[in-house]
Amino acid sequence: MPDRTIPPGQDAAGTTAPGAPPLKVAILPVTPFQQNCSILWCTTTRRAAVVDPGDGVTQIQEFLARQGLTLERILVTHGHVDHAAAVADLMAQTGVPVDGPQREDKFWIDRLPEDGAKYGMLYAKPFTPTRWLDDGDTVSVGNLTLDVLHCPGHTPGHVVFFHAASRLAIVGDVIFQGSIGRTDFPRGDHGALIRSIREKLFPLGDDVTFLPGHGEPSTFGQERLSNPFVSDRAVARG
Repeated sequence: MPDRTIPPGQDAAGTTAPGAPPLKVAILPVTPFQQNCSILWCTTTRRAAVVDPGDGVTQIQEFLARQGLTLERILVTHGHVDHAAAVADLMAQTGVPVDGPQREDKFWIDRLPEDGAKYGMLYAKPFTPTRWLDDGDTVSVGNLTLDVLHCPGHTPGHVVFFHAASRLAIVGDVIFQGSIGRTDFPRGDHGALIRSIREKLFPLGDDVTFLPGHGEPSTFGQERLSNPFVSDRAVARG
């Protein structure tokens, strides 16, 4: 699947349109799980971050070159193989720092080779982040500042990246359009996941667009209205 870009505001060549937001994101589906690896960048400085490179190192490098972007850092929402298998390779090739996830996901990162072998992802390697992230931290990309929210449940160390000015959150596998993350993996916690969504993400605002780790973007307002697991109605019934 070709890469696609959200939100609108720039043309396909990356030229800033009048009134364009300071942040732009391109989605590159990778791995057999069609995981939404994403590249976000500051439209002023053309400095970029890659979020959750589960695969596609060559594709990522080609996209950066095609758009005239300078990779500044790698961001990781959580340690599952489809989100983190290629972090070590991209880090080795570019020399950029890795931020995230939260330290409680270290056991997932340590088992990346084992998990990768199950799915033919033989390139999967463990890595040590340059910085483990915690709730309330920030990360910078060019002139942009992203807030970090620790949102456990799908995994214990899962983090979300939020750019308030763009009203955009990159949520990994915490919530999806019409669904939520699985909690049947080791150290998954359904109650913690619901609290993460209801108490940390939804308060960011109904107008916030979120990019999930799989599938199409949605808004927190839409999910509060209709998500069968975490909508206001579903929680009231529960």
